[in-house]
Amino acid sequence: MSGAMSRAMSRAMTRATTMLLTLRAVLLFALVSLVAPVSQAADAPAAAAATSAPTALDRYLAGLKGLRATFTQQAVDASGKVVESGSGQLLVSRPGRFRWEYTPAEGGPQLLVGDGRNLWFYDRDLQQATVKPASAGLGSTPIMLLSASPAELHSAFELRTQPARDGAEWVAVTPHDASADFASAELGFRAGQLAGLVIHDRLGQVVTLQFTRSERNGSVPEAQLRFSPPAGVDLIGTPQKP
Repeated sequence: MSGAMSRAMSRAMTRATTMLLTLRAVLLFALVSLVAPVSQAADAPAAAAATSAPTALDRYLAGLKGLRATFTQQAVDASGKVVESGSGQLLVSRPGRFRWEYTPAEGGPQLLVGDGRNLWFYDRDLQQATVKPASAGLGSTPIMLLSASPAELHSAFELRTQPARDGAEWVAVTPHDASADFASAELGFRAGQLAGLVIHDRLGQVVTLQFTRSERNGSVPEAQLRFSPPAGVDLIGTPQKP
């Protein structure tokens, strides 16, 4: 095998591994941030039963309807080696819809769209789109969180307030479900805005996202929360119809 081919295969493997880590980060964020808004008055008894000391995540989710943010991302392997970096944009509209655009430093842009029924992944380099039902795409963690109350959030995850660092409040999130494909995650909040997300998988790999220009309840165009495969793109899977 030539050196050029070997390097190309290595880059492809690194990209695939990092994309899996990115997807885990996106799906975790979707599950903890796309919880359907609920009446605070109606849900107060349940929320009080779930925790006597609300975390920064609880406070952030209260009244959250949407989010616009840009981010930078870095992935490291179990030895601490940086395997990929890049940047992108996140749009969220609760409940259950989001758009995640990511461009790695090496390689073409990638797009993940949750439209409420389907989860779309589009790789422009490969000219390939993959679609799954939202329930299947988010199956690695409890799908109920897409429409859960704060009490149900606490029943599915252990939330722990962490020491402040970098001027932000941090909350550790650990799934109660031992079959989840991530070990733990941390969400950081600064001045009431989402500032960071760190996710650890069960193999010691870590993806760190730093959010910038985070706008809570900012306007999210409906067109950005839908996806139709461009002409000529290979489609894998069958989208769920309304």
